[in-house]
Amino acid sequence: MVRANSLRARQSGYSGGLETAAPCLALVESARCESLHHALICAAADGLIVWMRGDLERVLFDEPAIHRRLDDMAAQISNDYRERDLTVIAVLHGSLMFVADLLRRIPLPLKLDCLRVASYHGEAESSGDVVFKQITVPDVAGRDVLILDDVLDSGHTLAAIRETLETVKPHSIRVCVLLSKNKQRARDVDIDYVGFEIADEFVVGYGLDFKERYRNLPYIGVLRKELLEED
Repeated sequence: MVRANSLRARQSGYSGGLETAAPCLALVESARCESLHHALICAAADGLIVWMRGDLERVLFDEPAIHRRLDDMAAQISNDYRERDLTVIAVLHGSLMFVADLLRRIPLPLKLDCLRVASYHGEAESSGDVVFKQITVPDVAGRDVLILDDVLDSGHTLAAIRETLETVKPHSIRVCVLLSKNKQRARDVDIDYVGFEIADEFVVGYGLDFKERYRNLPYIGVLRKELLEED
């Protein structure tokens, strides 16, 4: 009788184990599928990055170099704006990655607004015609404003933005750019914070584009000249 009960208990336990294992096996299989799906997505993304890398003459600043410089810039900005009413104005779309990564490093209360402007219009050089893509100007009256832009080139865009914001009478305006080109500018612009000084070359990656391409490269590089000449 004892042996019979023991056998039934073992059989019952064994059956319960199978019932419990079935969902676990399903979860394992699901995890494997998700991992494979993730791997395929990563492989496709890596392939795209490699393909875009072939359009560059060279890489100027890789991810670690960019992040190290952002650490330094964020520390300086945080010190300068401590106990002040900081409002950040991001110039879209080129500064998107720069703004996101920089602001995560600034441990201060702040307001964020955006301006969408265009001056390149799909060309390699600024036309000088700065077009604001929004009707209203951010309300920055009485506030300390920090303009964040991707690159200082001709000076047309940042000069126009500064002049526009000054009409709202902020307490102060400073300008921060990720890149500043060493060149003669059409408009003089005072820059308070600069990530990197570069030569007068057309650069893409880390938010910067050419005809809306290359923004998602994780580094900054010089675009091949023959690609700039293509229609």
